Amino acid sequence: MLVDDHEVVRLGLSALFGQTSGIEVVAEAGSVADAIKRAAQHRPDVILMDLRLPDGTGIDACRDILSAHPDTRVLFLTSHSDEEAVVSTILAGAAGYLLKEVGSQALVNAIELVCGGQSILDPKVTKAVLHRMSMLDGKVAAAKEPSRDRLSPQQRRILALVVEGKTNKEIAKALGLSNKTVKNYLSNAFQKLHVGRRSHAAALYERGIDN
Repeated sequence: MLVDDHEVVRLGLSALFGQTSGIEVVAEAGSVADAIKRAAQHRPDVILMDLRLPDGTGIDACRDILSAHPDTRVLFLTSHSDEEAVVSTILAGAAGYLLKEVGSQALVNAIELVCGGQSILDPKVTKAVLHRMSMLDGKVAAAKEPSRDRLSPQQRRILALVVEGKTNKEIAKALGLSNKTVKNYLSNAFQKLHVGRRSHAAALYERGIDN
């Protein structure tokens, strides 16, 4: 399935895959909402996902789709090489991240690898991402002896939902809190974990640093 808000891009990719044996485009989408809907309808093996969409990000779509269809493989194809975005896609469960300047044969090969269960990163972003992930590992390694008192029960509940890809609004609704209260809980949790970003806190929590 192709997810990109530019019709010309989707047309170009469809033309490419139409000439490639073994790859069939079963659906297209130009927004997060449409991507989630069509993924449920068509259950594609691989989704080629753009990072920025009119109603959100491909990361939002990736989390929701993989939550409902964990066997689907999401491969990001974007013009943005921001390392924070790449790390966020990895934490969201994406199987790969490629820049749109990739060659047609390399793209086809990447789709086949991802469909086969492998993960792939564009060489131009790999070094930066590995550095960022090693920094996360360093935070874990340098952390003090784990203590259940580091985070409150409510903070742990909220971070667990962050790991699941929930937005502050969704977390507030699930726990019966206001958006401002959720934001305050997260801010205090960030201070306790000595991180400044949502993705870092989620990574540390998921690795069990708080308990």
